[in-house]
Amino acid sequence: MHTLLLIIAAILVIAGIVALFRRQILWGVVLIIVGLLVGPGGVSIFS
Repeated sequence: MHTLLLIIAAILVIAGIVALFRRQILWGVVLIIVGLLVGPGGVSIFS
């Protein structure tokens, strides 16, 4: 489960960064924040 959360968090953060480069500021920030919340290094919402 730990590895799965890490992969999901990484995908969300990368998608957020890509959205920021496409000038979709709000969507990019939301994806990055959700990625940090889901990630095992952050405040995981599943634990």
